[in-house]
Amino acid sequence: MKRNSLSSFYVSLWLLFAAAILQAVESAKGKYAHMLFNELFEDYSNALRPVEDTDKVLNVTLQITLSQIKDMDERNQILSAYLWIRQSWYDAYLKWDKDKYDGLDSIRIPSDLVWRPDIVLYNKADDDFSEPVNTNVVLRYDGKITWDAPAITKSSCVVDVSYFPFDSQQCNLTFGSWTYNGNQVDIINSLDSGDLSDFIEDVEWEIHGMPAVKNVITYGCCSEPYPDVTFTLILKRKSSFYIFNLLLPCILISFLAPLGFYLPADSGEKVSLGVTVLLALTVFQLMVAEIMPPSENVPLIGKYYIATMTMITASTALTIIIMNLHHCGSEAKPVPQWAKVVILDYMSKIFFVYDVGENCTSPKREKEEERKLEGDDGCQKRHKEVRSHLSDSKDDCDLKEKLNGNLNKSYGVNGENVRETVNCCSCYKMLIKNIEYIANCVRDHKANRAKGIEWKKVAKVMDRFFMWIFFIMVFFMSVLIIGKA
Repeated sequence: MKRNSLSSFYVSLWLLFAAAILQAVESAKGKYAHMLFNELFEDYSNALRPVEDTDKVLNVTLQITLSQIKDMDERNQILSAYLWIRQSWYDAYLKWDKDKYDGLDSIRIPSDLVWRPDIVLYNKADDDFSEPVNTNVVLRYDGKITWDAPAITKSSCVVDVSYFPFDSQQCNLTFGSWTYNGNQVDIINSLDSGDLSDFIEDVEWEIHGMPAVKNVITYGCCSEPYPDVTFTLILKRKSSFYIFNLLLPCILISFLAPLGFYLPADSGEKVSLGVTVLLALTVFQLMVAEIMPPSENVPLIGKYYIATMTMITASTALTIIIMNLHHCGSEAKPVPQWAKVVILDYMSKIFFVYDVGENCTSPKREKEEERKLEGDDGCQKRHKEVRSHLSDSKDDCDLKEKLNGNLNKSYGVNGENVRETVNCCSCYKMLIKNIEYIANCVRDHKANRAKGIEWKKVAKVMDRFFMWIFFIMVFFMSVLIIGKA
């Protein structure tokens, strides 16, 4: 137990001794840092380029780290990004011998105390022209200065929405000195691309790279070259949100348009269904128009909306025409012979269209039709029998008239029987005329009704024909937009 207590006592003494030494070293370093700062900035000026020879070029190394994409405003074509901008250069007047200052090799001082390159974002689209954040710079003994500053940039970006919402965008971030030309300050890429190691994943965009390219441009105002570094941010839109909120509802609504042809004509809702679908698509079209920039490039989903709206407009117009055919009635002209052959004979069989009021050719319905036909034939037979009987009765009347005349002449029979016979014959004649008139009326009514039924069947066949045509159009339009995506 005594040995354990002694060992713990020695360990505690050693820790106290080490802490005291560290505090003494830190205090010594702090003392040397103050001495170094006072000696370095005694005659230093941050207004001029820190080079010993004014004809010498000062090299500035630039590195960009993309941390986050804050917003992509497609309508105003502005990209907002959160960047970490690292610049490093050598200051010829800020060097020291670290051995004279107890091995002190670097210090951190405010950035506004040293000369800084005026590197700005050329394609800046922000109204705020404030200076960069005045963070500290790291100053090394060999004169190398490293300045890390965060920045929220708003840059102009030419947005191509031709394939929205399956589009990819390329936004440029061009950095260069605003006043120094290439003979005074030269910009060097630290890496071949921007640093994406600390990027926070965005909910709308995927990053597919950020290559960097150095350009040397001679502007019309000046003869000196001006170098710049352009970082190209390659973005790919995540389209799941737009598929489920804009594209899929449009596809589902567009499939309702052909069903308007399948709706019965007597329901009175065929035209109203087409108008309702057209209004629904107009609402979605306005939503897309609010997002997209007012340019000549119509987005892919906008083209799909316009094509679908055109198709629905055409279907509504065709529905109105077919409704007129359905309600032609008995006063219309008969169905042309070519329409009977093409539409009623061939197309009705192709599209499985039966007579008006039928849905299928079941055996029961066929039997009912046979019974109706037999009933009609029986009625016609009875009608013929009645007419023959009446004609026979008429002949009998004539025969009776002759016999009665002969009897009157020969035997002098009373005239009352003769008058009764004549009255009987006149009643038969009136009855025959009335029956013939009723038969003609029924025959005309059946002919007119058959003519109206033919026009209704023509309208029904055309409904089925256009229904399948528009179904095929909607299907191929949906496949086309997915294939282009």
